[in-house]
Amino acid sequence: MWFTMYTQSRALLSVSAIALSAVALTACGGSDEVEPVAEVPKLTGDSTVVTLEVGFSSALESLKLTTGVVGDASLEGGAVSFPITGGNVTYFKPGSISPYVTGEIKHDGSGLSLTAGDTTVELTDFNIDPANSRLYGDVSVNGESAAKDVMVFKLNGSTLKPLQTGPNDTAILEGTTVHVSEVAAGLLNDTFKTDAVKKGLLVGVAKITINTK
Repeated sequence: MWFTMYTQSRALLSVSAIALSAVALTACGGSDEVEPVAEVPKLTGDSTVVTLEVGFSSALESLKLTTGVVGDASLEGGAVSFPITGGNVTYFKPGSISPYVTGEIKHDGSGLSLTAGDTTVELTDFNIDPANSRLYGDVSVNGESAAKDVMVFKLNGSTLKPLQTGPNDTAILEGTTVHVSEVAAGLLNDTFKTDAVKKGLLVGVAKITINTK
């Protein structure tokens, strides 16, 4: 039930984003007057790294949950890294159009795991929707699918730094905070028999590095 409702909500959000973009373009005098600062029509890498908050790690420890990685992801020094496998990104000057970052950023074949006793929840195949500030993914419990393409994290882009350039023809979007979604909180609480995972719990801060060639 909740999965069906959430799928419908996502569709409505996508339509709303398109409508907002159209209004913004009209206000600026037409789409041909709003030129993107950067545009990558086909992403080929590199990664999204989330530096985990101490509060998030402490919350997991209090629940006796162990954090791990799935597939091609890596966890080192309190930061978890997910390789970018596809998608596209368009970045406009902040304030010129809303939303000013659009596209999708895919991370197939990797994810995050949470384990307590003989129960393991895996959150995998992340897809970032920057226009709607959401991160979607698949959820499984002990290897069995629990949900497909649901919002597992809510993103807050108000802390996003201006677009930066990095080495080897990369662009960097850094500063967005990552929070546990209502759907993920409910699923984790049900699975691990607790009420300690709160909607909006700060997971960490994201740094997205993309290849521009």
